[in-house]
Amino acid sequence: MRLRVRRGPALRGRVRVPGDKSIGHRAILLAALARGRCVVRGLSGGADNLSTLAAIGAMGVRTSREGDALRVEGVGLRGLRMPAKVIDCGNSGTTMRLLAGLLSGQRFGVRLVGDESLSRRPMGRVVGPLRARGAHIGGTTAEGRPATEGALYPPLSIAPLVDGEALLGLEYEMPVASAQVKSCLLLSGLYAAGPTALSEPVVSRDHTERMLMALGVPLHTAGAAVYLDPSEWGGGWDGFSWMIPGDLSSAAFVLAAASMVPGSQVVVEGVGVNPTRTGLLDMLRFMGARVDLARRSEGVPGEPTADLAIAHTPLRGALLGGELLVRMIDEVPALCAMAATARGCTEIRDAQELRVKETDRVAAMAAVLDAFGVPSEELEDGLVVTGGGPLRPARVHSRGDHRVAMAAALLGLVAEGETVVEGAECIATSFPTFVPTLRALGAVIEEES
Repeated sequence: MRLRVRRGPALRGRVRVPGDKSIGHRAILLAALARGRCVVRGLSGGADNLSTLAAIGAMGVRTSREGDALRVEGVGLRGLRMPAKVIDCGNSGTTMRLLAGLLSGQRFGVRLVGDESLSRRPMGRVVGPLRARGAHIGGTTAEGRPATEGALYPPLSIAPLVDGEALLGLEYEMPVASAQVKSCLLLSGLYAAGPTALSEPVVSRDHTERMLMALGVPLHTAGAAVYLDPSEWGGGWDGFSWMIPGDLSSAAFVLAAASMVPGSQVVVEGVGVNPTRTGLLDMLRFMGARVDLARRSEGVPGEPTADLAIAHTPLRGALLGGELLVRMIDEVPALCAMAATARGCTEIRDAQELRVKETDRVAAMAAVLDAFGVPSEELEDGLVVTGGGPLRPARVHSRGDHRVAMAAALLGLVAEGETVVEGAECIATSFPTFVPTLRALGAVIEEES
């Protein structure tokens, strides 16, 4: 599928975005482990969440849909069953990493596979600490040979714990802040015989911690440290009913579009504004944008939501790095698009993690910017973008990365002439309603098979 995008009128109106993909993954898994029925509303409908949903179904968890509500018949912590075949995680690194932790404590074996893109994403960061706590888990080297150490990639093979075995307690200092690694180790900690104590350089997104605490799991946080001691706990939780807030990572592209197109005024309703995720809102303000928050009631316990209003103002370049980068790691492609229209230089540092996403997002965004005539300099850990000049129309390919595809489409909204984005079907991974949402605001954008 390709997108055809042209410069059009100012973007105006109120829209909603799909449910938060990160929270959705966790809600599905925690519902599967509950004692009894759970109801989860507002799931994104994107391919990544569907991969997690298919995974629990393969392990004997019954689910049904009625309108916006997903009903999950939880089987408890020890109720999952061995799947009849491999579990396909699709393009979802979150699905694979969270399942690796959850399944390391089971008494059945499983093999986790993914698509071509996921098969290139590093898994040693979860395999290493899981092995340290006694899990029987292995991956493959980049050459495809089985490996016991070094850089490991999917597929992942997990052997069962036998009678008399249990996962060990773990004290682990994470070298890189990562919500996926942290969540993987916390989920494995639910099955451990001792406590799990984790620390990271800065606080990554904390959805797992908030949701586990809401369910009564004895988990404690202090800054960038988290501690889970299952000995303080009877084990398990009852069914629940949760509403997933709108995905800030999807809303980021709507907010970015409004900040780029002159005269725009847009409101995105019901978005999750967890403080570990709001780096983009801070960055917008640093670049001179006006963003207002109107708080709403919480859906998932502990997860604040708000309506986000933005009005176009001329942007200026700014510096992104450190803790702020961690709080908006998935929104960097949207920032690159904004930087193309901002006066001066925007410098992105400390972003090595972007090189091991669905694609190398640093290299991919440098290539996209070059296609539109935007000067940029690729750094080992980021990118320097010099914006403010006119953009020429371009024909670019997504490289199979949903966020690269959406960022390219935003650039097409301000370029002179028609822009074509090839390989746009990957957008369904996270934001299946991207095109109709922008069109509802007045954007000139068409899908073409």
